[in-house]
Amino acid sequence: MKTFAKLEDLRALTGETLGTSDWIEVSQARIQQFADATDDHQWIHLDVERAKTGPFKTTIAHGFLTLSLLPQLLATSYEIADVVMGVNYGLNRVRFPTPVPAGSRLRAHVKLAKFEPLDGGAQLTTEITVELEGAAKPACVAEFVTRNYTQR
Repeated sequence: MKTFAKLEDLRALTGETLGTSDWIEVSQARIQQFADATDDHQWIHLDVERAKTGPFKTTIAHGFLTLSLLPQLLATSYEIADVVMGVNYGLNRVRFPTPVPAGSRLRAHVKLAKFEPLDGGAQLTTEITVELEGAAKPACVAEFVTRNYTQR
């Protein structure tokens, strides 16, 4: 994981890679937990036997499950020492080019697209590519907007 001493140091890094996360597994149990939390119980995510005859030959993660992993993936890709609080501000664009089979692993590559100063911090727009281990295309690509504060 990369560590940056000051949020302000990122201003000069627009267009640069900030870091790459650790790998995380997307287990069938995690998919089940997400389905239960969101009440999205579509068979393609949960019915292992039926999914064997479906288009992906296995169960797959919800796209929104993959998206919900962004904070965890970001947490292992880079840190900014003087940031005391960060909040999700939103997403500008999201796509899911490749389905995520149960049991597969993901990691994120994070590039800084935009740095905008705020009172007490900065708004960062990052381009995140979520790599699916062994796949030619990413599982998710997203522009993620966060607000990071160096003061309480």
